[in-house]
Amino acid sequence: MSQTFQGTDQYVATDELRVAVNAAITLQKPLLIKGEPGTGKTLLAFEIAKALRKQLYTWHVKSTTTAQQGLYEYDAVARLRDSQLGDEKVKDIANYIVKGPLWKAFESEEQVVLLIDEIDKADIEFPNDLLLEIDKMEFFCYELQKKVQAVHRPIIIITSNNEKELPDAFLRRCFFHYIRFPERETMEQIVEVHFPGLQQELVTRAMQAFYEIRDVNGIKKKPSTSELIDWIRLLKLGNSPIDAHTPKQELPYLGALLKNEQDLDMLLRLAKMGMRRH
Repeated sequence: MSQTFQGTDQYVATDELRVAVNAAITLQKPLLIKGEPGTGKTLLAFEIAKALRKQLYTWHVKSTTTAQQGLYEYDAVARLRDSQLGDEKVKDIANYIVKGPLWKAFESEEQVVLLIDEIDKADIEFPNDLLLEIDKMEFFCYELQKKVQAVHRPIIIITSNNEKELPDAFLRRCFFHYIRFPERETMEQIVEVHFPGLQQELVTRAMQAFYEIRDVNGIKKKPSTSELIDWIRLLKLGNSPIDAHTPKQELPYLGALLKNEQDLDMLLRLAKMGMRRH
C-alpha cells in the first residue's frame, strides 16, 4: 500500500504540508507540527491515519503528564487491594501493568499512527525523557523484566503550540513543519469542504470580514480557521445577513470569532474612531 499522504476529502493539505508529512514518513522521523491554534495540527494525525488506512493511537499531553505514562503504569494500589481480598491474580504482576499509547503502538502487528498532542504543555524535561524511546523504538519494563521493542516504527505526529521551547536534542530527532495560516485561496477550499455549494456571496463577505478582523493591530486572540467555520455555520442560518457595508462591531455572532472582552472592546473603539473621522 502506498505510504504517500495527499490530504483527504475532509482535510485540505497544502503542498508544503504534504511534502513535510511524506518526508517524515520516508525518513522515519517524528513529524513535529507547530502553528496557530485552530490550524488543524491535531486533526492532521487523524486524517493521515484515515488516508493511509492505519490505526491511530492518541496521547493528549497535560501539564501533569509524565513520559512514563506513555510507556506504562504499574497499578500498585489495585494489587494491594486484591491481595487483601485474596484474589489469585495478584500472583501475576502483569495483571497490574497498564499499557500506555507508546507500548500499544510498539506492539501492534501493523504500522500505526501515534499522535503526541501538545507536547509543550508538559514539564520541560518531558521531551528529553522520550529521547531513547523515539530514537531506539524500545524501552524496558522493570516490573516484568522485559524489553519492549517496536514491531513496526509508528508514524509519529507531535504537535506544539509554542508554549515553551523544546530541547535541541529532541528537535534533532524530528522533521519540523510550521502550518502557516491559510491564504484566502486555501481558506476558500477549506470552507468548500465544510459547506459544499454554499452561496459565493456569503463566503466572500464572511471571508472579507474575517481577514479584516485578523489584520486589526492589537487583537490578542486572532480568530482561527475553526472559528471561521463556526461563524459561517451560524451565518448560513440566514437570520442575520451581512453585506459589504456592515460595520465590524455590528457583525452578527461576533462571539464565534472573538473570545475575550479586550478584543471586542478594541473592535468597538476602532469602529468609533472610524465613524468620527467620517
